[in-house]
Amino acid sequence: MPSVLVAPTGARPGPATTDPLPQRRFGKTERQVPVLGLGTGPGGLGLPDAEAIPVYEAAISHGITYLDTAPGYGRAHVQLGEILPGYRREDLFIATKCYAATAEEALTIHEQSLKDLKVDYVDLLYAHCVGSFEPDQLLASDGVFAGLREARRRGWTRSLGFTAHHQPGRPARLLQEALSGNLELDAVMLAMNYADRHTYGFEEHILPLASRLDLGVAVMKVFGGARDMNYEKNRVSQLGARNHSLAFRYALGLQAAAVAVVGMFTVAEVEKNAMWARNWTPLTGEEYERLEVEGREIAGEWGAHFGALE
Repeated sequence: MPSVLVAPTGARPGPATTDPLPQRRFGKTERQVPVLGLGTGPGGLGLPDAEAIPVYEAAISHGITYLDTAPGYGRAHVQLGEILPGYRREDLFIATKCYAATAEEALTIHEQSLKDLKVDYVDLLYAHCVGSFEPDQLLASDGVFAGLREARRRGWTRSLGFTAHHQPGRPARLLQEALSGNLELDAVMLAMNYADRHTYGFEEHILPLASRLDLGVAVMKVFGGARDMNYEKNRVSQLGARNHSLAFRYALGLQAAAVAVVGMFTVAEVEKNAMWARNWTPLTGEEYERLEVEGREIAGEWGAHFGALE
């Protein structure tokens, strides 16, 4: 992958860099992805197109070519659709989602997503927020995963996965089904940070299963997400004034983690996160112990803020 991508003709390219982001293998997909991904929720929900698009272009020019989006992110698909045709498709890794219980819903949603994005396929299609649905419903012959498989058969996506924020027993059940050969999966996207580890426990209960399956692992909510999950305004993350750099290093140090997806409102945020990605080093033992203590305290303050535990 080139370190500098050519922006679309007539677009407003972000600052280019000749210093590429580190890459990691994205599990069994065998794709190499940058360790930092762009979350487009803030742009789609909180910015007008004229402000969101330069952020996306700046991210791509900094080597942040893993683009995470969803139909529920306001205008994010439409905004991306304004610039994606101007880039070489093979230089980008586009991941989107279907918040649906059934195959029919998933296919209808994803067909519209492709039109809005102005692409023929995405690299990864996630069943979104699986903790919100009963696993048996998703696994049924007409459930969402049947729809994802059909989307792949039609050439609408290369890979399949799911995202999970809460109800850890439900994604664990899905991974057990995959281990038993009853579910096709290539990737997962999990809400993980050093505080929620002590509430939802994805690191202990979900990551080992994902690793056994050689799934690509994307980490989201690295900084705890937006306060009240509200991305309509640019405000400090749930972590507040605490050390975001350490939180970022924690996320990329997790077992099998390939990419940390971060929502960004401004070009300055793009530049700061790209710098952290280039300079990433594992936590020291002392730093890890510090986050262990601080994380337990924060978890007590936040509680189950992504949703129910069971």
